[in-house]
Amino acid sequence: PDTEPLPKQPRATMTFPLIFRYNDAAISFKTLGSPMQKHLESCTRKVPMTTDTPSASPVRTSGNNADAPSSVAAPREHFASRLGFILISAGCAIGLGNVWRFPYITGKNGGGYFVLFYLVCLLLLGVPVMTMELAVGRGGRKSAVGAYRSLEKPGSFWHIHGWFCVLGCYLLMMYYTTVSGWMVAYFWKFLTGTFSSVSQDEIPQVFTAMLGSPWEMGIFMALTVFLGFLVCGLGLHNGVERITKVMMSCLLLLIVVLALHSLFLKGGEPGLAFYLLPDWDRAVEAGLGNVAAAAMNQAFFTLSLGIGALEIFGSYMTDDFTLTGEAVRITALDTFVALLSGLIIFPACFAYNVHPDQGPSLIFITLPKIFTDMTAGRLWGTLFFVFMTFASFSTVTAVFENLIACAMDNFGWTRKKSVLVNLVIVFLFSIPCVLGYNVLSGMHFIGGRDVLDSEDFLVSNLLLPGGALVYLLFCVTRFGWGFDNYIKEVNKGSGMKMPRWMKPYFQFILPVLILVILIRGLM
Repeated sequence: PDTEPLPKQPRATMTFPLIFRYNDAAISFKTLGSPMQKHLESCTRKVPMTTDTPSASPVRTSGNNADAPSSVAAPREHFASRLGFILISAGCAIGLGNVWRFPYITGKNGGGYFVLFYLVCLLLLGVPVMTMELAVGRGGRKSAVGAYRSLEKPGSFWHIHGWFCVLGCYLLMMYYTTVSGWMVAYFWKFLTGTFSSVSQDEIPQVFTAMLGSPWEMGIFMALTVFLGFLVCGLGLHNGVERITKVMMSCLLLLIVVLALHSLFLKGGEPGLAFYLLPDWDRAVEAGLGNVAAAAMNQAFFTLSLGIGALEIFGSYMTDDFTLTGEAVRITALDTFVALLSGLIIFPACFAYNVHPDQGPSLIFITLPKIFTDMTAGRLWGTLFFVFMTFASFSTVTAVFENLIACAMDNFGWTRKKSVLVNLVIVFLFSIPCVLGYNVLSGMHFIGGRDVLDSEDFLVSNLLLPGGALVYLLFCVTRFGWGFDNYIKEVNKGSGMKMPRWMKPYFQFILPVLILVILIRGLM
């Protein structure tokens, strides 16, 4: 107390944007003396940035962020583990098309021959486009709009596609939440014994009655929306990553159990042969060109590429692993679920002399008939629809996270505000699809399609292939980000590398293939 204060000494100062982590709080030091600056800089380099607390890294940024000073790079959450990234990304890709479309198309187009074409198309079409979407996310460290802005050349307009990605995610959720609600409804019906009290002939009426009830469909749609945003509201690490890890682990366990059960059904062997054994006559009957086109279409659409649904998870990645290796792992997991779905469906259909359909009739009419005839059918039906609920809900939470991140990046909102606003928007925009089979059943739109099919047409036939083409051109042409920047980003880290010699294929052949898919879808 008796010591006089030291006189102020002049010192050199410099402006240096820095984030210092202390007790999970982010503190910004803008102007620091050089000794203090060097000390804090060395400290922050030693702090791991893989928690829910937004991490700061000196990356290219754009857009507004209300929670960070303007001189500091916008905070970015990271995945807590590599497994979390792979499971969440695979969960986004794994959806209802894996179950109600892939097995049917495989059997129709020559079984094993189609699978062979499909795997080749995944490697030559699906994996490259996925690496491009992930590269834009990791390179820009933002959701689609902000990532394009930070990577595009000055005066470019590539970021406009980012807004179409947001539109595509909203359109997808406008009907996907309703269909996901159907899965929850059927899980509840099997669990409570609804199908135990109806005859085989009355099973189609259960589905028809559900479609005709706006209240029943509305309740299960609302439940899906509220639970999805509740998970996302807990944060990337504590909510989306943690819940998806559990959900995907249960999904993979369930699908293995269900597939093993179907494989041992008496009379199921012909179904297995129809599904997987190569049948040249069936392939020729379908037309080899049609088989190749069907494989190309399925390989593209199964991964949900083109609307930024996977791009956002690239922005949460670290630089530890190459994007090619991660894309292959995600694709392999998606394919594993698709193949095992066929092992569930075809042996069961042939064992009970039921023709395997595709689409909603397969899931909600054909399979319930089989389960009601099966020993312990109520149990197997309940488990199957738990699996279907997880498959659909993993996609819902992934796309919700994208919408939330877009609002946070572009408008500077907090996660809480983004969750609440998007919850209201998605819930209200999902109502027309709920009413499309009852109150609005007389209304038809694109090509005479109902509400759900019109929304699905816009997403699947226009926004997905069109968006994938934009991502491709942005990554491989000099007018966009450029091939050199793309290949540098995609090969950053350890793991499988993307060879540079594929540049001519990316620039001249792959755009034509995607354009063919786009044109075929619009015809």
